[in-house]
Amino acid sequence: MKTKTINLRLGLIIGTALLLILIQVAGLFPSITTPLESMEYSARDSLMRLRGDETPSSDIVIVAIDDFSFSYTGYRWPWSRSYLAEIVNQINAGGAKVIGVDIILFEPDEDPAGDKAFATALGESTNAVNILQITERREQGFVSATLSQPLSPYRQVLDGIGITSFIRDEDAVVRSLQAFDSYNNLLYYNWAFETAKLYLGTDSPKDPTNASLQFNGQSVPLSGGQLIVNYAGRANTYLTYSAASVALGDVLEQNPDAFRNKIVLIGATTVTLQDIYPTPFSSQIPTAGVEIVANAIDTIINGKYITLAPPWVALLIILGMALIAYLITLSKRPTVTITLLIVGMIGYFVTAFIIFTQQRYVLPVVTPEIMLFLGVVLPTLEQAVSQELEKRRIRNLFSRFISPEMVDQMVATQDLDSLNKRSNITILFSDIRGFTTLSEKMTPEGVVALLNPYLEAMSKVIYKHGGTVDKYEGDAIIAFFGEPVHYEDHALRALNASLDMRKALYEMREKWAKEGKPSQIEMGIGLNSGEVFVGLVGSEQRINYTVIGDNANLASRLQDLTKTYSWPILISESTYQAIKDEYDVEFADAVTVKGKTQAVNVYKVIGKKGVGENEKVQEWKL
Repeated sequence: MKTKTINLRLGLIIGTALLLILIQVAGLFPSITTPLESMEYSARDSLMRLRGDETPSSDIVIVAIDDFSFSYTGYRWPWSRSYLAEIVNQINAGGAKVIGVDIILFEPDEDPAGDKAFATALGESTNAVNILQITERREQGFVSATLSQPLSPYRQVLDGIGITSFIRDEDAVVRSLQAFDSYNNLLYYNWAFETAKLYLGTDSPKDPTNASLQFNGQSVPLSGGQLIVNYAGRANTYLTYSAASVALGDVLEQNPDAFRNKIVLIGATTVTLQDIYPTPFSSQIPTAGVEIVANAIDTIINGKYITLAPPWVALLIILGMALIAYLITLSKRPTVTITLLIVGMIGYFVTAFIIFTQQRYVLPVVTPEIMLFLGVVLPTLEQAVSQELEKRRIRNLFSRFISPEMVDQMVATQDLDSLNKRSNITILFSDIRGFTTLSEKMTPEGVVALLNPYLEAMSKVIYKHGGTVDKYEGDAIIAFFGEPVHYEDHALRALNASLDMRKALYEMREKWAKEGKPSQIEMGIGLNSGEVFVGLVGSEQRINYTVIGDNANLASRLQDLTKTYSWPILISESTYQAIKDEYDVEFADAVTVKGKTQAVNVYKVIGKKGVGENEKVQEWKL
């Protein structure tokens, strides 16, 4: 049973680990998104939120195309390029190092002079960056790509152009940017890298793969070609000025150094233009796309890259959690098991959090926690279910032999494997005298109507004194005391039950006499105490809880001798030694019974010490 339990426990844990590993492997395919991936996204967000806000780079400033600007100017979108030129001229006057324009310049302005003015303003900037888009279309099984980029006058003056693809995960949250893309075998990097390159005065990124690229002397970790953005905080974390205030000159008038040697990003923050997205810090209060780029640039120029653990690390951690779960399940105390499970889950999360805050390395959280939880809970539940089924099996089996109270007591202390043993108990054999002759005069229905109530009444008496009914053989009853729930006073219990059985018989005789049924019957009982085998004997189809051994046979022989001595209750020497302080007995004889080579002392039970004559056992005539 123990080996079965261990094997089943291992099977459940290994099965859980294999299932989680398969799910992890399935998640490696780009076209498949597993529920665990979505849960890991949320766990990563939780780590970032628990870490809290970080100080944003003071070298990044946002000029916002916001609601105030629309309200103040009364302009409709898109704004004229000449007005945008006024904004850029103010930023140039403030000494900005890099201007990033998050505005599409793919189509000419209604006023050609506006494009000329805007291009001139950008050309006068120390460094200017704009965006392009590579769009893929799938039609009839064919994939075609289209490159949309700034008009030629802008391309001539811009110092950098980059893609502007946000990656929205399945839950619509933007956690990363597409680091690079290609068109006609030409590589284009995200405009966040282009902006950082100009600000740092370094070379363009190189050697891009899905896992990394090289930039500014560092290996930048990527996940599927995506740059994980290390957000400094929720929306409006970076210093932001309204575009209208910049165009009016109010910003420089109040702070001449507002843009000096800084990265200035121009982009929409108003909800009207719908360039806002949920981020790990908040899905309810979205962040403007231009501020997401500000977070990405901050990540790049300060080297605050977030690295996701590779898949093989997740697999190793799952296996490690499976081992820990197995070790926890070895505990036999539920409170210890639950405590270790809680400590393990909290401990791992705290470890993952510390590693994230200190190293910006993201370990998988959800899958290992699920592995540990299920690896402990499933075997524990299985064990609980198995124990309950075992208890029901024991209860169903033994409710035929012993009282319900004893069944409950036995179930609480034992299992079926512990029932087969050698034990010192007292065996009781009883038989009705003259029943065979009586039954010959009765119909089968009459015999059953007489016998069933008798057996029921005798069994209740045996149960009352903690005995176990072994079996019925016609009108004979075989019972024993001291197992499966052990009592040291099993001999005394057996003798007390014998006397009460006689009382129950007298009550039934009086009832039968009143009902006109045959009532002239007597009972003979033999008791012997000693060591026998007690256990489950039989097959899968039919099983019995019984006793086997010479001492059981001796009890049967003593019951037969009640006919010889015309005495209702006979006991052996061993039983006598156990009850002699409580009962008066009379030595009957030393008899050599069948199966024994030496004579056995046989005693007649007279009654409890100190009782009156009317309560003593009397000889009966057959």
